[in-house]
Amino acid sequence: MGQQYTEIPDQLKQFIENQKIFFVGTATAESRVNISPKGMDSLRVLDNKRVVWLNVTGSGNETSAHVQESPRMTIMFAAFDGPPMILRLYGVANVIHKNDAEWNELSSLFGPTPGARQIFDLTVDLIQTSCGMAVPFYDYVDERNLLTDWAVKKGDDGIKEYWLQNNQLSLDGKPTNIADKNT
Repeated sequence: MGQQYTEIPDQLKQFIENQKIFFVGTATAESRVNISPKGMDSLRVLDNKRVVWLNVTGSGNETSAHVQESPRMTIMFAAFDGPPMILRLYGVANVIHKNDAEWNELSSLFGPTPGARQIFDLTVDLIQTSCGMAVPFYDYVDERNLLTDWAVKKGDDGIKEYWLQNNQLSLDGKPTNIADKNT
């Protein structure tokens, strides 16, 4: 059954690195809770207390707005094949924008990614596993390239315009600072 850790043990690091999808949860004290699925080989375990993940342009930008006001973040993984398990990483996150000093070093972990807009750097303070016995089996087929294709077609200037029109405020009107820190 479930266990708790204060550091990511090697066997859980391997589990994390094998996952094709993860889910990110954030909220401020007054905002809606946001849970967002992520893929695209966009997460890296840097050490036993730190993970980073690359955020690409999407229809909203809730995570950025939330983390800048309240840095709590939970990342959840679920085993859709193999032995059942749910793994949650709890911690404090920092949002890194393209104009921040850390951007070049951290973005190099992912290679060029059309539409990249932020990197989230999570310092993990609790790791929890649970059984996952009710999670169904799913077969991984392939990555979807639709978002990458869309970003390539838009180009850098088109992406920046999209950010200005669609990614500056959260659903609750909280600022994401994308215009100030990425253009």
